[in-house]
Amino acid sequence: MSQLFAEDEVELQSLVKQFLRSISDKISSAPSPECAEEILLHLEETDKDFHNYEFVKYLRQYVENALGSVVEEETNNLTREDGQHAIGSGHDTLIHAVTQRTRDSAEYQQMIHTLKNTMITVVESLKNKFEDDQLRKEEMHHEKQHRQSNIQFTDNCSDSGSSFSQSYGFFRQEQLQVLAEKLDSNKPKEVRWEALKVLCRAPTSDVLSCESWSSLRRNLCVALSEPDPDLSDNALRFFAKSLSSSPLNVTREIYTSLAKSVASSFLSHKLSFPSGSATIDINRPEISRLLKQIRLMNDFQKEVTNFWIRHPEKYMEEVIESTFSLLSYHHEHGSPGTERVLEPVHLLALLDVKATWFKKWMHGYYSRAVILRLLERKYKSVAVAALQQCIKYNESCERFTNETTESGEQRSIGLVQRSVYSGKELEYCCFVHSLCVLGKLVIYTNGRKLFPIKIRKYKDPVTLTDLIVILLNIMFKHPRPLDRDCSHTGSDVVSPSTLVMEVLWMLCEQTEWAAECLYQTPVIEKLLAPVIALLNGQKAELKSPAATLSLIADILARIANTDRGLALFLFEKNLAAAHSERTFAAHIIVQFTQRLLDKELPSLCESDMPHSLCGAFILVCRQMYNTCEGLQVLRPYGLHKALAAAWKKTSTLSERVQTPVPGGDAGSSTQELQNMLIWEETLLDSLLNFAATPKGLLLLQQTGAINECVSYMFSRFTKKLQVSSCEKFGYGVMVTQVAATAPGVVALHSSGFIRALVLELWSVLECSGDNIRVVRPKPTPIDPIDRSCLKSFLYLVNLLSSSQSVWELLGRQPLANKSEYTLREMPTSIPDLIDRLIAMNSDVKIHSLFHYEESHTFGLRNIIIDSLSVERNHVLVRVSVVGGPSERRLPPRDLQEGEGEHPYPWPWFSCYPVPRCYTLDPPDILHTSPDSEISAFLSSWKDPKNDGSWMEACRTLYCKVMASKPSVLTGKVLADLLEKVVAHLSNSASECFFSPARYKAEEKTVKNAVLSSVEQLGINTCLKYGIYLRLLKEEAANDLALLMKHVKIFLSAQRVKTSSELITHQEGYPGHDWLASTVFLIMAGNIEKSLCLLVSLSSLLTSAFIWPARIHASIHFPKEVAESGIPPVYWCTAHYVEMLLKAEVPLVHSAFKMSGFTPSQMCLHWLIQCFWNYLDWTEICHYICTCVVMGPDYQVYMCVAIFKHLQPDILQRTQSQELQVFLKEEPIQGFSFTNHLEFMGVLEHKYRDIVLADMKMI
Repeated sequence: MSQLFAEDEVELQSLVKQFLRSISDKISSAPSPECAEEILLHLEETDKDFHNYEFVKYLRQYVENALGSVVEEETNNLTREDGQHAIGSGHDTLIHAVTQRTRDSAEYQQMIHTLKNTMITVVESLKNKFEDDQLRKEEMHHEKQHRQSNIQFTDNCSDSGSSFSQSYGFFRQEQLQVLAEKLDSNKPKEVRWEALKVLCRAPTSDVLSCESWSSLRRNLCVALSEPDPDLSDNALRFFAKSLSSSPLNVTREIYTSLAKSVASSFLSHKLSFPSGSATIDINRPEISRLLKQIRLMNDFQKEVTNFWIRHPEKYMEEVIESTFSLLSYHHEHGSPGTERVLEPVHLLALLDVKATWFKKWMHGYYSRAVILRLLERKYKSVAVAALQQCIKYNESCERFTNETTESGEQRSIGLVQRSVYSGKELEYCCFVHSLCVLGKLVIYTNGRKLFPIKIRKYKDPVTLTDLIVILLNIMFKHPRPLDRDCSHTGSDVVSPSTLVMEVLWMLCEQTEWAAECLYQTPVIEKLLAPVIALLNGQKAELKSPAATLSLIADILARIANTDRGLALFLFEKNLAAAHSERTFAAHIIVQFTQRLLDKELPSLCESDMPHSLCGAFILVCRQMYNTCEGLQVLRPYGLHKALAAAWKKTSTLSERVQTPVPGGDAGSSTQELQNMLIWEETLLDSLLNFAATPKGLLLLQQTGAINECVSYMFSRFTKKLQVSSCEKFGYGVMVTQVAATAPGVVALHSSGFIRALVLELWSVLECSGDNIRVVRPKPTPIDPIDRSCLKSFLYLVNLLSSSQSVWELLGRQPLANKSEYTLREMPTSIPDLIDRLIAMNSDVKIHSLFHYEESHTFGLRNIIIDSLSVERNHVLVRVSVVGGPSERRLPPRDLQEGEGEHPYPWPWFSCYPVPRCYTLDPPDILHTSPDSEISAFLSSWKDPKNDGSWMEACRTLYCKVMASKPSVLTGKVLADLLEKVVAHLSNSASECFFSPARYKAEEKTVKNAVLSSVEQLGINTCLKYGIYLRLLKEEAANDLALLMKHVKIFLSAQRVKTSSELITHQEGYPGHDWLASTVFLIMAGNIEKSLCLLVSLSSLLTSAFIWPARIHASIHFPKEVAESGIPPVYWCTAHYVEMLLKAEVPLVHSAFKMSGFTPSQMCLHWLIQCFWNYLDWTEICHYICTCVVMGPDYQVYMCVAIFKHLQPDILQRTQSQELQVFLKEEPIQGFSFTNHLEFMGVLEHKYRDIVLADMKMI
């Protein structure tokens, strides 16, 4: 209908007049034109006959005829586009979208235009007739009270409709006083009803500010409790209008009045409901009336949080206090009978079963502080009642354990509206509401202060721990979600187990909360009681064992994921196992997991979820063995072997699953295969997590599944997935840990990880990783490495931090040297990347990288100075000058801005010799010190091998000298001390760890021995350093080469013949023997003394850790360890460094984890090269001597001391993403062995029994 004709206008005039007459009493009572307009706008809400008016019907039909087809078409279009057919938030979105499109349509604009023009005509006609009609009224009704009226219709058409303006008399105090009198309970019902109708149309602010408000409020509250629905509903309508359209300073008084009225009704009526399965109908008038009132209160409770912060706290406190006052109403229950008293909390729980109102109130500190204060001081009974509901439900679980029906024991929430509930259902809703309230209380400190709570009929107060045990007991009795509904407030499942798990999850998220509630012996005992029973061959009294145990495993995993929870499992004997012996929770869990893996628990293996249950408990173990201290406890159980065996078996079975064929049962075979693949991935994932620690990586390598695990990790890494639901971080640390070893980096290479990393780096360098359109060009980077490329380069640094990894990736690899490269040719390996970015081994590359022609064309200097040139000069000096932080001076890595014509005053190093300014004065080394205590001690004991106390005396004196005069322990004194101590230890049967070595090589054999180019380079480096320290002369090169040949022959006789394909196992020890070079310098170039010391040292345990070349593929190791390619300095020393760091220097441990780097990689780097270029010569000597004299475990303590010393720098560099570069390239500034000897002694006292004992087990 696009047009209105003349007859339509006549009809419309009649309808408008009829409509105005019908609502004249509403409009005339308005105190102002604005209020009249407000009444018209909300007429549909306040007038129950609104849709019966002919004018409204006419307009509705007109809109339907004009826009019906448009709405239908837009609905179909949107439904096809989005596929939204469900109700809920998607339904609301669809309605909004259809409405918006309809309002934007041409048909809507045409309809509005036509309606506007027609209404203008109608209003003008009415205005023209108005004066005549008014005069006629005055003549006919002159004897009646005179009144003036000035009706004006003005069209101000907008999206909201028309506005109506009229002048009225305001509500006077006398009128409100009359209304108050008419509302008196002694008045007839009709009078009160009419008064309520008038009051509903009055502005709330006028009513509340009138002098008779107190009597009005009293009479309104009486009307609320009237059994007549006409009175109570109209009174409730006034409260609803007031709550929805007034500020808080008004609504708080309305709300408190409503709350008092509801409380009064409960006190006077004392309603009851039947217990058990008997039902109660909430449509009963007395219950329905209260339910509506509480519904209005609950709606206000959920909305008031949006605006009460804008008002004084006292307003909010009145609302909260009136609510708690209502909820604190509790009837004193007598002996159990057939009926129970209905309380406000029952109806509130029926309407808001999960206590959404309370969760909203507790969300902000502004309201939470008031709530907790009121609960503590005045309304603790609310918390007591909630706790009583949980206890009561727990007791009912105990009474009905043997029932097979679930009708009264488990409930859920659905969308079906119901009016009849059983007593059990009503009690269950109250339990759910109470549990949600308690769950919110216990996660806050002041909420936990409410405990312990004294409960009637209980001798002892209920503590937080008691509450958790009660909740666990409820979970044990009802582990499954349910199918039936108990309310209509939503579709969330509210099974007991789900509710309990939600509370426990919240507690697990914060260590402080969990320490008070969860990390207690009774809780752990309760959680593991079914596990211990099954391990002892007893029957676990669980309703659904598999489902319950899965929930238990989930909680255990979350507890073990925290440091405090992990310590509770590993180090506290809080469980009674067989024969009443106390044991650790970790032992119980791992034993149970192994029994599940081996299918030695028939009652569980027969269930329909053996794999998921087993996977849940493996996850608990995983939270333990992916830490150093956890692996230390779990390693004796050989869990890695059990997991590997299960994986191999599952992998074989998955290959045997038949392929679906036409006509066969495709569904079952497909599902079986899917289950097998999921289980196989679970086992691989669990095995992979052994790689989180150095020792765990060795265990993973021994299982033979490292390649498959790394491939699985790569597939998840590329998808940017987290490690698990408990470890909410990526695989960066694990990749770095794996890359530190030869077999690990080979597995990374074969999985495609390294290729993907190189391609990503090249893409970032060449194409930029930013896919967003650039509106403003980026500034040209002035750093050697642009920040956008830094992350990719750091991945590369992590990958190549270990020398053995570098050997595996670059050994025997040819370096390309092409004359040109196509634009689409991308590097795919590390050698390719070196060729494209680093190596300048041809004129083509030099011209390509430096652009000589362009530079000189534009008249630049003879030497091009830019950030890359400065960085290159720094690197060249670094690799050419040997020494610690006070023995060499490295040029800065940045241009010095603001220095005029000298932005870089340091000389350029482009040919030998290195500029003198980069070498500092050598340290003073005392070659003789006859007056020292250590010299006197060494000379006074002629034959120490027969004196058992000599070594203890030596260690005591050594610590004393190191603390007072460490400079004495250099030169000849240090050499003599090492000789005497090594000789004494190697001649002692108790100290000799390896079989005593006998070495005598023929001169011809030694001369024919060939040193690799790397060893030759190491000899030259050592010679330069020795000459600088004034320990060697130029002619010492031949002696050092001869020593290296002797050592090479000596050690090659102690290596296994391996079939390993690792490059590092093909031709002896890869790299240079830095310990042999260090000993040669300590002995001042004396080859005989150096060789004798090294041969004697080889029989000591210390040699396995400070001498990597000696233990490489050694026959003294089991074959699988010798062939693993992982040195003990990594899987033992570095492992314990990480463990001690976490306990003693936790900030440094966390910094490494955040950076994706690992302390073990840095330790491996330092120790393999004996701290050369990181520490001064004196400190290197002290490191060697301390490990020999004090024991090999001091190697661990020294690394921890260094990390502690570097803590400020580590934390700072972590923030700037420079940790890896800083640790690998910067010397260890300011570290003195003497200053940290006391700290090392403390570590020895605390950890020697663990560390040294494990070192002896290699």
